[in-house]
Amino acid sequence: MQQEVRAFVEASLKDMNYDVEGLDDETTLGPAGLDLESLALADLLMRVEDQYHIRFREEESEELATRTVGEFTQLVVDRAQPVGEQV
Repeated sequence: MQQEVRAFVEASLKDMNYDVEGLDDETTLGPAGLDLESLALADLLMRVEDQYHIRFREEESEELATRTVGEFTQLVVDRAQPVGEQV
């Protein structure tokens, strides 16, 4: 599921007109990385929430800007997995 979520995140960013060339798991979502502004981050979160039927709390969005693509992907995978299911 990790690769599926990672591909979805990358496709979403590309669809949002972000340059994903050279994007890797160590690229941060916020400053010094993709530099997603709050509205773009909210857009990405909504896409992920709709796709994987998960929810992020409103106050989490600022903290998510400090995460890397890899950390964000893992967070989505963790939340999307039913309790007890192995990855």
